Amino acid sequence: MPTAAAMAGGMATGPGSRVTRYAKSTAASVTPVRPGKTHALSALDNAMERHAVYLVLYYRAAPGLDREPLKESLSDVLSQYPAMTGRLTRPAAAAAAAGGGGDGGEGGGATAAVHHGWIVKCNDAGVRTVDATAAATLDEWLATASGEEEMDLAYFEPMGPDPYIWSPFYVQLTEFADKSYALGLSCTHLHNDPTAAVLFLNAWAAAHRRDSPYPPFLHSPALAAKSAAPPPEHPLLAAKSRGSPDTGGEMSSATFRFSAAAMRALLSAVEPGTTPFAALAALFWLRVAAAAADAAEERELTLALDFRKRMQAPLPTGYYGTAVHFATARADLSSGLASVAAAVERRAAAVPEEELWPAIEWLHARQAAGGEPFQMYGPELTCMALDHVPLYGAEFAAGAAPARAACRVGGASGEGLVIVLPSAEGESARDVAVTLPAAVTARICRDREVLRYGADVVFGPKVDTQAS
Repeated sequence: MPTAAAMAGGMATGPGSRVTRYAKSTAASVTPVRPGKTHALSALDNAMERHAVYLVLYYRAAPGLDREPLKESLSDVLSQYPAMTGRLTRPAAAAAAAGGGGDGGEGGGATAAVHHGWIVKCNDAGVRTVDATAAATLDEWLATASGEEEMDLAYFEPMGPDPYIWSPFYVQLTEFADKSYALGLSCTHLHNDPTAAVLFLNAWAAAHRRDSPYPPFLHSPALAAKSAAPPPEHPLLAAKSRGSPDTGGEMSSATFRFSAAAMRALLSAVEPGTTPFAALAALFWLRVAAAAADAAEERELTLALDFRKRMQAPLPTGYYGTAVHFATARADLSSGLASVAAAVERRAAAVPEEELWPAIEWLHARQAAGGEPFQMYGPELTCMALDHVPLYGAEFAAGAAPARAACRVGGASGEGLVIVLPSAEGESARDVAVTLPAAVTARICRDREVLRYGADVVFGPKVDTQAS
């Protein structure tokens, strides 16, 4: 049963959960931040306010992998990440606190009139940590946990009415019955996209091993608008901004594990040279459309693509913030898997820098005009490419990679989100995490076309895979 403290602090898990959260504390940086330091969030960062990022890494029991040493190394690495331990504020309030004028309110002052959105006051307020236990061994958990139960390993509190006391980051340390651990990181997408969050976990692991962590690149002006002229409307983002978030239907999640052998089988069914991402995106696009009984042949799929290395002057790998571009792929779904995969491959490969800036500048202009954040992931079906991220590079003990890793993006309601991830097996193996309407998830988990290549369903509804 959850403790009284956990209940009072809002940390209790759902009925029947094997996870017990029993304490909440704060991890602070060991190196103070200079007074008055702030970190500006880009227009793309601010656009992600409706979303959150969740990561869970599983580790088998190992010397040095224990709660207190992990907290010590967390404080060490936070010295490299002053924005993580800060708190959100409005520009006018930050300017007033620094003596720069303004009335300190969220809407007043010349600064607020020029720049809407959030900035981070780097005030060493710390990152919230949550202590938890799981009533199962790691192997028992991996074999039996559902997608919903897995999220009990990554505690998060949405922003409340007082953002200046709200922690944008939570780290949950869950100990299994066999002394294995799950490390859950959750944060607002305002601060980090999944790539940046994964790189922080890698830096934490390096600090834990007493190696030098790779420092983050804290320079959001790298994505400042280049032109002062009013930009033309961005068709995809403008359509999203005019829509209403679809929050009425129940969503559920599952993860599909495609071994190297399963990926070879899938890739043999598409054109030579097709990437694993394009093949998997096409497969799930086709099957989700079939499960949703969508009879349309010509369809669109939104691709979410990391653009750090797509620019002529690439952003550093350690760029702290959001670098996700949303692009539309079109295909005739009646043309078959190989043709649809080829269409996804062409679109994912053809995203030049000239396509990125109109989206960034449109978001910047909209924010400057006081536009409110909107749903970026969805409500249309979206497929995100994350199979390039070093998800299994966070070795807290040298040579001991995570036994498994998971990633979700919160707030992706509507038709849902499909995320293609690396797999613990490495090489061409991939994991696919889906968050879809509950009825669609149930159908996909027993879909013969998905399972025929040898995929295993993990962290999802327990279904009879022999059913059609």
